[in-house]
Amino acid sequence: MGIINFVREAGSKVGLGESPSKAAAEAAKEEELQELREGNKILRLIIDMDLGIESPKVKYDDGVATVSGKAPSQKVRDLVVLTVGNVAGVASVDDRIEVAEPAEEAVFYTVQKGDTLGAIARDQLGAAKRYMEIFEANQPMLKDPNLIYPGQTLRIPKD
Repeated sequence: MGIINFVREAGSKVGLGESPSKAAAEAAKEEELQELREGNKILRLIIDMDLGIESPKVKYDDGVATVSGKAPSQKVRDLVVLTVGNVAGVASVDDRIEVAEPAEEAVFYTVQKGDTLGAIARDQLGAAKRYMEIFEANQPMLKDPNLIYPGQTLRIPKD
């Protein structure tokens, strides 16, 4: 029999022979939809925290979460940024949140392997017994003072 020739552009379209630009456009559209889904998941997390942030918005793109809205206090702003930054897949947070009552920004601390809230309180606040201050400053993000993990960023309250 040998080789039988056909018209390359004719026939049923099953994904073969697509132009690279069409395939790239479809891949870009799928990536955009996935990033929209991820942004919506992060937005839902912020809304579920019920901290009183007005008109929250989140845009997620290649590991960067851009967060906007109006927070009633600096603490709420910090908690929203920390919560978003501690979501797996988020490499950085572009903070565009307005604060109704601006105050001095808090100190952030990244948990290291072997850290406990008591050890962090001793190093950052001068006394291990002050660990509950750190726990309370990071609620509702933290649910249990014994459950922190390396890489997590915490808000250290001011004296």
